[in-house]
Amino acid sequence: MQPSSLPTQQPFSWQRLLLRWLISSLGIFAATWLVPGIEFSGPGWHIGIVALVFGLLNALLRPLFYLLTCPLVILSLGLFGLVINAILLGLTSALADQLGISFHITGFWPAFWGGLVISLVTTALSVLAGDTRVQVEIKRP
Repeated sequence: MQPSSLPTQQPFSWQRLLLRWLISSLGIFAATWLVPGIEFSGPGWHIGIVALVFGLLNALLRPLFYLLTCPLVILSLGLFGLVINAILLGLTSALADQLGISFHITGFWPAFWGGLVISLVTTALSVLAGDTRVQVEIKRP
């Protein structure tokens, strides 16, 4: 009997959820710092609320957007995903405004570049923190 090579689902962990939230908060902070057109003012913990809203929108709406725009995602070899990121970041800005948080994005291009910065920062920090597993396999004949 051979061991299964299927990925096993990890049990729910509050520490892992907190780590992802903190990493997302740092990604949003980096975007506000680096991208002109993304503005934030207020106490620092408000960025945590923005990260929570962004994470919820990603969890709830991203699959629907990918399903509706599947042909565009395929034709662009996945690059249309950056447009989806920009749309979700713009929605996050609108919801943050409704919550009384001063997080504003002035247009599509700042949202586009901000989504790219957030993606790069969260990916790098997740790898460094050990939250994302990177495995390289070399197969020789």
